[in-house]
Amino acid sequence: MFIYISAFKLWYKRKTSSQLRVINRGHNMKIGYARVSTFEQKLESQIEVLKEAGAEEVFQEKFTGTTVERPQFNLVLKKLEDGDTLIVTKLDRLARNTREVLEIVQSLFNRGIKVHILNIGLIDNTPTGQLIFTIFSAFAQFERDLIVTRTQEGKNFAKIHDPNFKEGRPQKFTKEQIQFAYELKQQGMTNKMIERKTGISIATQKRRFSLLNKGIL
Repeated sequence: MFIYISAFKLWYKRKTSSQLRVINRGHNMKIGYARVSTFEQKLESQIEVLKEAGAEEVFQEKFTGTTVERPQFNLVLKKLEDGDTLIVTKLDRLARNTREVLEIVQSLFNRGIKVHILNIGLIDNTPTGQLIFTIFSAFAQFERDLIVTRTQEGKNFAKIHDPNFKEGRPQKFTKEQIQFAYELKQQGMTNKMIERKTGISIATQKRRFSLLNKGIL
């Protein structure tokens, strides 16, 4: 009998606490989280979609999915309360792999928080909901691994068949442009004058001229 009374008190305390939080905030909230993988990518489209889906507040950051520290996402987790809904546009915005996604979603379920993934739907804490979510997570991880594998295969093929292949972003200025700028430097022009004439920044001039002097431009 004592066990039943204690369990009821614990349940009632949690329920009352949850109701008080709703009263203090006025209502349960829908909070959005937007993330892109590089600083060059834009967040505006994600934010717009999240707001259209009902997000009252949107947290955003530019971090790769393989980055462990996500300060804005940590703020989201602190902000969410029992009865709230977390909204993301896609599954891969939430975490970097299937295992981590499942851990995050399960921890949210345990706190009474719903998860709305816009290209999947609203995931609830039921056996059917968890089964569907696990399947989608596995397929998302498979798709990501497949893209990484294909990208690496493409690079390996290019390394073998293209003698001019260089991994990473292509150089903004050609060898000929750098050579021309270097000749201007040899003629007595300052780096600032060369920048105005060619559009090549001073930092780029110094870096590429150094490579040119080493014969590895």
